[in-house]
Amino acid sequence: MPDEAISCYEQPLNERTRTFLRLEHLFAQSQHHQADTSKWGRRATLATMLDILTILSRHDLRTEVSKELSAQSSTLARLQNHSGIDHGRLDDVLEELKSLSQAMQNIPPQFASYQIRDNELLNSINNRSAIPGGTCGFDLPSYQHWLDRGLDTQDDNVNQWFKFLDPFRESISLILRLIRDSAEPGAHTAEGGVLVHNTENDTQLIRVLVANNEAVYPEISAGRHRSTVRFMEQSGAQLRVSQCGRDIPFRMACCKL
Repeated sequence: MPDEAISCYEQPLNERTRTFLRLEHLFAQSQHHQADTSKWGRRATLATMLDILTILSRHDLRTEVSKELSAQSSTLARLQNHSGIDHGRLDDVLEELKSLSQAMQNIPPQFASYQIRDNELLNSINNRSAIPGGTCGFDLPSYQHWLDRGLDTQDDNVNQWFKFLDPFRESISLILRLIRDSAEPGAHTAEGGVLVHNTENDTQLIRVLVANNEAVYPEISAGRHRSTVRFMEQSGAQLRVSQCGRDIPFRMACCKL
């Protein structure tokens, strides 16, 4: 079955992985919007950037990311003497972990909070964003003025605002890639649309891969010792949701590193 016919659904099992997945989503969204230099593209870029800064300002993620990079570096370093290891690839990953760790150390503590607080434009946008349509021209003429300025000025500003975000994006991307690559998906069948699975200790992420032509999606609930995958389907113009009653073949990986 070709890869494009399969959808992957993920369920984090701890708060750190949950936050990393949310940031990965937002970073991907921001990169997409940054390619759009229209006023609407700029608005979308800044809205997503402020979401990222808000998450970073609420959590000590500089420390969390640094700890995770260090932990994964230690885990992988223990593999250097194992046979059957691609040492060239391992050395590249260890060097990347080291480089990103150094980059994280160069980021000022609490920079996200200060960036929102001390930049009048970003602070104004952030304060008005909770109101539907609250960033339109008559609400924020300063925003309209910035959007009417030349692209070079806007690019300089956006690049400066993203300066400390790139190490977070690269670090989280690498951490999640290593977690995902830590386990190969195995074949399973959800009898009557449900599978109950014993979860290994320290599992960080459950990944469920299901063929699109099954026309179902999984709801994944997971505790410390057991996880449940329940396949649901949508029907009618109102897309009403109900549990699927037939057997569903799928693949699943319980990832930990």
